[in-house]
Amino acid sequence: MLIVVKVGGSILGEGINPTILDDIVEINRKGKLILVHGGGRLVTEIAEKLGKKQEFIVSPDGIRSRYTDQETVEIYTMVMSGLINKEIVAALHKVGLRALGFSGVDGEILKAERKKKLVIIDERGRKRIIDGGYTGKIYQVNSELLCSILDKGYLPVLAPVAIGNESELLNVDGDRAAAYVAGAIKADLIIFLTDVEGIIIDNQIVGRLSLEEAEQLMPKIGFGMKTKLLASLEALKMGVNKAVICSGKHEHPLLSAIEGKVGTIISK
Repeated sequence: MLIVVKVGGSILGEGINPTILDDIVEINRKGKLILVHGGGRLVTEIAEKLGKKQEFIVSPDGIRSRYTDQETVEIYTMVMSGLINKEIVAALHKVGLRALGFSGVDGEILKAERKKKLVIIDERGRKRIIDGGYTGKIYQVNSELLCSILDKGYLPVLAPVAIGNESELLNVDGDRAAAYVAGAIKADLIIFLTDVEGIIIDNQIVGRLSLEEAEQLMPKIGFGMKTKLLASLEALKMGVNKAVICSGKHEHPLLSAIEGKVGTIISK
């Protein structure tokens, strides 16, 4: 089985749940896995310690994201590709795994088109057009290189920083980066580990959704979960069989997700 796992920054911020590491060891023994990580909270924390206040914007579709100017993309790259990525790699080495950490810039793993303009909703609820900064939309994944790394017995750990058409560094959303990676390598399953149990509607966890049902739910979903649901839909449309959104705080969350015991399962 070929699996892509996206680990959210909310899980990393509290230290990695040791049973996640146990699950990764077990999955890696029987199949292949790529880990894509977040870490936006730490980026914000370190940026503000450096005196760079972070700004967040909301698109007309309700997607919340970091506004990334030149200084912010430098800090984002430093924290994501440096500290967070290497801490995860070190934790995986500790449990005997051959982890290899890098960003989407390395080997042009993630190529993205820099967004020239962004349409946002301001604090008064009005649409505005602003400069796109250093945010990118992924259009190509170097699946050949990723598969080669997997075939050599390494576990790739990918930071969501992409390279643009002018070789500039670009901030790309971690959930959607994971979706594009999963689609490019034709993964069997993508798992989004977050700090909530799954998609919640009317105080109830939605256990299973078809692709069509998930699309209909999009307007009802809040900021954080909307991106994960969108990424799930993108992965399915690119050929991934199934997506699971679940809490990384469970005992053995990855094995439970594979077995369909936790979270929200979205399938074709």
